[in-house]
Amino acid sequence: MKRLILLYVCINAGLQVHAQQTLHLSRQEAEALFLQNNLLLISEKLNIESQQAEVIQAKMWPNPEFSIGELNLWKNSTVEPSPPFVGNFGRNQQIAFELSQLIQTAGKRSKLIALEQVDVSKAEQYFEDLLRGLKLELRNQLTDLQYVQQSVKVHQNLMESIAVLTNAYQNQVNNGHISKAEYIRIKAQELEISKEILDLSRQSNEIQKELKLLLRVNPSVRIEITDDRFVKEPKLYRSVILEQIAERAKENRPDYKLALLEEDYSNKLLAYEKAQRVPDLNFGVNYDRNGSTMLDFVGVSVSFDLPLFNRNKGRIKKAQISIENAKVQKEQTALMIENEIFVAYQSLQQAIDFLHEIEESFEGDLDMLLENYTKNFTDRNVSMLAYFDFMDAYRNNKKIILEARKDVRQKAEELNYSLGKDL
Repeated sequence: MKRLILLYVCINAGLQVHAQQTLHLSRQEAEALFLQNNLLLISEKLNIESQQAEVIQAKMWPNPEFSIGELNLWKNSTVEPSPPFVGNFGRNQQIAFELSQLIQTAGKRSKLIALEQVDVSKAEQYFEDLLRGLKLELRNQLTDLQYVQQSVKVHQNLMESIAVLTNAYQNQVNNGHISKAEYIRIKAQELEISKEILDLSRQSNEIQKELKLLLRVNPSVRIEITDDRFVKEPKLYRSVILEQIAERAKENRPDYKLALLEEDYSNKLLAYEKAQRVPDLNFGVNYDRNGSTMLDFVGVSVSFDLPLFNRNKGRIKKAQISIENAKVQKEQTALMIENEIFVAYQSLQQAIDFLHEIEESFEGDLDMLLENYTKNFTDRNVSMLAYFDFMDAYRNNKKIILEARKDVRQKAEELNYSLGKDL
């Protein structure tokens, strides 16, 4: 089902891009494209596969060694007569073969495999940590773009109202019914709003630049995010208990899992380094022709290092220190997580409290007042100064409402980020 949804999103997006060079996406569709296309995630997935290849390599046995030696390439009169070795080759000649195999002792191979498997788990958590950070960045960029798009709509609404007045005043000036100063004043207000729309468009361009990198979208395509899910429902975050979510966060945070894996890796590394104190064995089978009292001599051999001078003390000590360091880092990570969650939770509750101070009908009342003020100004029941004062108040209050909604969503995403999962 997920693949079908993603295929639909890609096909739908492709059709829209081809038709009008504008990509219309919901937040959910944007996340689907992000998970499919982001180059950093693709690269990190390849790192996991690369580390899995190290596990495969660690499972391989050392190759046996074959050698040929003691072969004389010229005749020697002192050599006792002997039959050929193969065909006409080897008559009255000496030759030796040896086949040897290294045998690792003290479980070195299994211990190395265990180390590489921990590295695979670490690579997976690095991927999860990267995904967690990029997802927060993506969601904040989507929120910023939605905020800018809605701000543009507010200013365009004002522009439509004042454009009607500008045209009407232009006709009145041409007919000599009003002074040109009044027209200039209202035209200046129109230019001011137009300049604010231009500034918002530039902000949108910067946000889209970052989004296109995250989604791997062609630079020439314009992204538009639908208005759905811009307003975050705060009830869910009102009911959570801080202590409970903080404790569960350690189970979800990839950085804490990495700290645990570092400790596990250090313990396994110590076991591996201790195993290095035990010498490996090298077994061999050798054949010697004309090299001894026997014409054809076959023997076996075994060799190993004598651990007299190097007992691997330095690396063992280093591994022991790394265990202590991993414990400290784990404790530091746990403390950092607790602080991050507390700050994110407090910030979210403050943002929700402020949003609740804004009455639900307040925004609709503002829009209604704008229509009434525009009508009364047209009918000369409201002065130009009063009308412009209200327009300034309208813009400022609309901005406050949008920023309050934006703040709740971003603070909620920051709490999700600190928890390591979405509530």
